[in-house]
Amino acid sequence: MQRLQQSGLTDQLALTPGAAATIADLDGTCLVNSAAMLIQQHWQEGGVLMVIGATGAVTRLIAPLLKDKESDPAVLVLDAEGQRVIPLLGGHQAGAEQLSREIAATLGGEAVLSGDSAVSGRLATDVFGHAWGWKRGGTSTSWTQLMKAQARGEGPHLIQSMGSKLWQSSSAAQSSQLLGLNAEAGSANSDNAVEDSAIPALEISTSIAHAGACTWHPALLWLGIGCERDTSLNLVQRAVSSALEEAGLAEAAVAGISSIDRKGDERALQDLAQLHHWPFRLHTASALDAVPVPTPSKVVAAEMGTGSVAEAAALLSAGPNAQLKLHKRITHANDEERGAITVAIAESMEAHAPQRGELHLIGSGPGDLALLTPEARSALARCPAWVGYGLYLDLLEPLRRPDQIRLDGQLTMERDRCQQALSLARQGVRVALVSSGDSGIYGMAGLALELWLDLAEDDRPRFAVHPGISALQLAAAKAGAPLMHDFCTVSLSDRLTPWDVIEQRLEGAAKGDFVVALYNPRSKGRDWQLQRAKDILLTERPASTPVVMARQLGRQEEHVSFCRLDRLPVETIDMLTVLVIGNSSSRLEGGRMVTPRGYPGAELS
Repeated sequence: MQRLQQSGLTDQLALTPGAAATIADLDGTCLVNSAAMLIQQHWQEGGVLMVIGATGAVTRLIAPLLKDKESDPAVLVLDAEGQRVIPLLGGHQAGAEQLSREIAATLGGEAVLSGDSAVSGRLATDVFGHAWGWKRGGTSTSWTQLMKAQARGEGPHLIQSMGSKLWQSSSAAQSSQLLGLNAEAGSANSDNAVEDSAIPALEISTSIAHAGACTWHPALLWLGIGCERDTSLNLVQRAVSSALEEAGLAEAAVAGISSIDRKGDERALQDLAQLHHWPFRLHTASALDAVPVPTPSKVVAAEMGTGSVAEAAALLSAGPNAQLKLHKRITHANDEERGAITVAIAESMEAHAPQRGELHLIGSGPGDLALLTPEARSALARCPAWVGYGLYLDLLEPLRRPDQIRLDGQLTMERDRCQQALSLARQGVRVALVSSGDSGIYGMAGLALELWLDLAEDDRPRFAVHPGISALQLAAAKAGAPLMHDFCTVSLSDRLTPWDVIEQRLEGAAKGDFVVALYNPRSKGRDWQLQRAKDILLTERPASTPVVMARQLGRQEEHVSFCRLDRLPVETIDMLTVLVIGNSSSRLEGGRMVTPRGYPGAELS
């Protein structure tokens, strides 16, 4: 459980009195009580309970507390070794199945799933949208009917008018027998098909759900709001609800609210944003005045410096090619309210939900799945979208579930891959951006972080870097112990770094007597740099300095060999090779390379 706490998968540890008595130095934050009392105290909607013990015992303990699938928490049962994780309750709606996958990946165990979607490799249509940043609509009765129909092999009609359609490329989606794939909402054919079917339709749109439909709502709607000073919150809420209802749009599809910068301190608008966890965007009068709107006002222009606040703010926040879904509507206060408010609604072409999105930088290691860290495995299990160079994704392919998609990129298009991953995360998607080795060592982490930092603070999705085993580490492990003293890494690729800078670093490493690891040593287009690096290093260390040549590490073609620095076979080395060049005290002996921890005459302490 402590490992789960360290991984952020649980925030509270609790023990029975018997278990607590076996621990000498018990953490003071640990809760101690009977199992029945602990479960009862922490039984709450939206909660998660992980219990280490027998499934039967846990079943009896939770039985008196059960209400319904909408309000019951997720309950997971783990064995004492953490090798099996069972989502006992709340597998879909409470997220127990997905959490069990992440826990199993962290502990190196197995998630024991028995739900129909997981077993059959079909999409869990009632929960998959959460990972894509969407909110669910429709009644529990409709969703139950849909899931039962899928279990019988009867696919629902799909009507997707808005939002990312990338999810449809997953094999799980293809296996779910969704009918009318890519049908546009409102088309005669799709409407007739839905009416003729006893199975609820699956709709992905910004519209309020049709009767009996099951819906997912991407965050595409922006509410433009103008109001009198000190307008009451109740009036603001009433006007927003009325505007959405009039337009036939779902509150769950709202991305945020927007107004003129002079309204940034309006308490009711601040409270509205906070209550709904909506971003609150503000624009200058000049920016708003440049937006073409259908109903500009001379009165507003005279007072605010722009002919439109609500409509212009909605369109400006919604971005390029936005559509105005509701022209401005003015609502006045009743006897219990004060002020007046104007609301307009615009629909964006791209969802905006960074507060729900996540960008995970994954270090996949050298290629062998046995060398993938548990933290990286857990992050991969969490993300429905994997972005990366095709070769690196191929190496991880055995771990990809049917409901997860991969977006392959080209080798030299790192910025494009980072921007694609970040764009998806800003839409609310949980995204894994994959690098080989460690993403923080000549990987994608730095570029992705720079792009993330360029965003406004409230536009940044969650950002996390998950370390991997680098080629340098594996090469050293295969060779013996060459990194026992100070070392450095140098990339010989001058695609991003001027060659004169690389030479300065090589000269510094040579003079400082560092063990040197060379990445990207030689390619068809860069066939002379390695020879130059060899010459520089030979000016400061013996010709007999041992060198490790490690090629295709962690893969079937792996080959590790040794040579002297003066005999380095430059012509045979390529981009799939990492070189580890010893310092003046490194030596090769017994088929292994070792660098002493101290120099001659120094004492170890």
